[in-house]
Amino acid sequence: MSRTLVLLRHGQTASNRTGRIQGQLDVDLDDTGRDQAERTAPVVAALAPDLVWCSDLVRARSTVAPVLRALGRAPASATYDARLREFHLGERQGISHEEYRALDAEEFTAFRAGHYDVVPGAEKAAEVRMRMAEALGELLAATPAGGTALAVSHGAAIRVATGALLGWPEEQFRTLHGLGNCGWAVFREHPEDGELRLEAYHRTIG
Repeated sequence: MSRTLVLLRHGQTASNRTGRIQGQLDVDLDDTGRDQAERTAPVVAALAPDLVWCSDLVRARSTVAPVLRALGRAPASATYDARLREFHLGERQGISHEEYRALDAEEFTAFRAGHYDVVPGAEKAAEVRMRMAEALGELLAATPAGGTALAVSHGAAIRVATGALLGWPEEQFRTLHGLGNCGWAVFREHPEDGELRLEAYHRTIG
């Protein structure tokens, strides 16, 4: 029986709201993000995930918490994995989009277009692709036949992971629009070849 994988992006943070580069800075959800997470939780819980894995960053943990409550599970029932973190964005973490543009307009334009490798000191897209694919592969392998797995992660990391899961060339992930806060994607194994198919992308509660 085919297994299903759901990738959920965390809710809004103050950095998302004000246009500040987060990367792996450990920023919590703001009030809007907490509301998004609470309203999204019953919808995602209705997908009945057998296993729940989550980035260990606080904004992801705060997003998964209401999902676990809706499932009647304790926070410790989830697996918190650093491989599901956002890109580390090197020297640009913590600065605003306006500051970034003023610092290097050409680099900022490339970054906004998804060319994350231009960022000085940043984790390379190929490295993120590898760690995300590794973690999600392990998650799927641990999911029972016909079951569903949920992973809570981050916008850029999910874009890269989507390309990896579908076998796209490394840079093709940039053709995807980023998921909004608390948006999710759904992948399902094909019953004949076992390869993942993208069933839905950028689902939200509206």
